[in-house]
Amino acid sequence: MQLSEQELVRRDKLAKLRALGINPYPADLYPVKQTTTDIKSDFEEGKSVVIAGRLMSRRIQGSASFAELQDSEGRIQVYFNRDEICTGDDKSKYNNVYKKLLDIGDFIGIEGELFTTKVGEKTVMVKDFTLLSKALKPLPLPKTDADGNTYDEFNDPELRYRQRYADLVVNPHVKDVFVKRTKLFNAMRQFFNDAGYFEVETPVLQPIAGGAAARPFVTHHNSLDIPLYMRIANELYLKRLIVGGFDGVYEFSKNFRNEGMDRTHNPEFTAMEIYVAYKDYNWMMDFCEQLLEHCAIAVNGTTKATFGEHEIDFKAPYQRVTMADSIKHFTGFDITGKSEAEIRKAAEDMGIEVDNTMGKGKLIDEIFGENCEGNYIQPTFITDYPKEMSPLCKEHRDNPELTERFELMVCGKEIANAYSELNDPIDQRERFEHQLELAKKGDDEATATIDYDFLRALEYGMPPTSGMGIGMDRLIMFLTNNQSIQEVLFFPQMKPEKKPLAISDDAKTILEILNKSEKLELVDLKSQSGLSNKKWDKSIKELTKNSLAKVEKTEKGLFVEVV
Repeated sequence: MQLSEQELVRRDKLAKLRALGINPYPADLYPVKQTTTDIKSDFEEGKSVVIAGRLMSRRIQGSASFAELQDSEGRIQVYFNRDEICTGDDKSKYNNVYKKLLDIGDFIGIEGELFTTKVGEKTVMVKDFTLLSKALKPLPLPKTDADGNTYDEFNDPELRYRQRYADLVVNPHVKDVFVKRTKLFNAMRQFFNDAGYFEVETPVLQPIAGGAAARPFVTHHNSLDIPLYMRIANELYLKRLIVGGFDGVYEFSKNFRNEGMDRTHNPEFTAMEIYVAYKDYNWMMDFCEQLLEHCAIAVNGTTKATFGEHEIDFKAPYQRVTMADSIKHFTGFDITGKSEAEIRKAAEDMGIEVDNTMGKGKLIDEIFGENCEGNYIQPTFITDYPKEMSPLCKEHRDNPELTERFELMVCGKEIANAYSELNDPIDQRERFEHQLELAKKGDDEATATIDYDFLRALEYGMPPTSGMGIGMDRLIMFLTNNQSIQEVLFFPQMKPEKKPLAISDDAKTILEILNKSEKLELVDLKSQSGLSNKKWDKSIKELTKNSLAKVEKTEKGLFVEVV
């Protein structure tokens, strides 16, 4: 591991601290009595306090120093005075330990008294301090010049997501997103509990990847010698509990789908699913809009939220539009009563790419997605989906071609999906078998397996039930104005980090010259490097072997360029 100059200096300080008999990583409890918020809200001149946190800045002026301490709730100014800390003749704790051996980023504990500076800032006068943890790597702190211009901000997304621990320290606003995320979960949980519904847990490792159509992560159970699948959905297990006699169950579940990654999809994500007996999708629409109004207020103090250029209002009630009416409104085509061939022809006429694996439901879904979905900015329920699109949903009571289903659209994205649940075991078996046929034709969104145990559960009888799923990550994106799912996950999935290659100094010299022009004639590059024939041959081979540079033969001669 190659250490930077600053890292080497910090390790040297670490050794000096230990030589002084100071443990840079003490095991003792530190008796913190206040937070920065406590101090500011209950400020009293001369009051004794004990706080702890990171040293984030300091301005040393001889025998005195102003600094900033950051704890989990914010920052506060602290004042180090040599004679207050070192009351006797020995001034080494201030002169040596504080001034020379502490660094920005170190955790320290402070015992002190409160006072107000001449400019009116609430400050802690340090009476004693304790090193609690020595930071060996400097924080990526931004710098501000005399004109107020900020430089070197830690804002590269890949670095921020990969080093979320540093991101949270130096970008305090990031923490606010996750505080709001927790508020959302707490508010939703309270809403369900107050309604009398029961929070449950269902298996993450499942013998059949059911309840949704998605590519699962596959693992193997050694003792049972069977394949298992990471949960893609928890729907079928929650319905089993309704069969078992619970009137209302819900779960915040971690789901896993071995599919693409983009700004709105992560392979590991959080969904909430709730199932309530003796209800239908009309009741669930009312329940959903009341729930989201409650959650928006709990998170932001208002029903309104800004997302990009839009202001969204989660105040109930929400507009309700059938899928057929939506498609007819935006395309002029009425899907009602049309055959698969007619719908396929209409999709082709709209310029939608179709293939033979697409059944009627998939074709309608593509038409809606291409032409309608993006038009719904304010919360809108899209209702009454074609039966082919909803294999777990009850047939519509007024139209056997449709199902009693809704999706809630916000800013052109789905954030909730709900059904009057199918509880006819014979109908359910036929739907599963139809999905199996679609999967055999190549439809990658069709369910390719049948959960026979779930069918057996339905045969014992499930009462009329309505169920709803909400993508929690996407919902918090809307409530915190974040366009990327990575911003609302503490640790989003990342590509493996590329380790810097350890190359020789001579190879580095050649690479530095190349980086200035990207491509040079080989003889010129060799001349500029100043290396002997032996060192040149060794170094250029090192660069090409590690795919850092390549040599290309052209009509004009041999050229070297950066890869």
